[in-house]
Parts: sequence; structure tokens; C-alpha cells
Amino acid sequence: MTNVRRFLSNEDGSTAIEYALIASGISIAIVGTVTTLGSQVGALFDKVAALF
Repeated sequence: MTNVRRFLSNEDGSTAIEYALIASGISIAIVGTVTTLGSQVGALFDKVAALF
């Protein structure tokens, strides 16, 4: 019975899952930002190249 109580009170797995969710949210935000800025920077380089 003590093993069952110890298993139910163990929060190590839930903490790891929380950290994984936070890391995945941050990575999604980074990918979205880089994608948006990458296309804008590419357009800026095209404008600069057209000047010369």
C-alpha cells in the first residue's frame, strides 16, 4: 500500500511534462518569429539589390 501512495504522490513526471510543454511553446514562437522576419529581411535585401 505504501508503494501505491508513493507512486501517486510522485510528481517528477508531471514536472518533466510541464518543462517539455514550455520548451515546445518557446520553440514554436521562435520558429514563427524567424519565419516572419526571414521573409521580411529577404524582401529588404531584394530592394537593396535593386538599387545597385
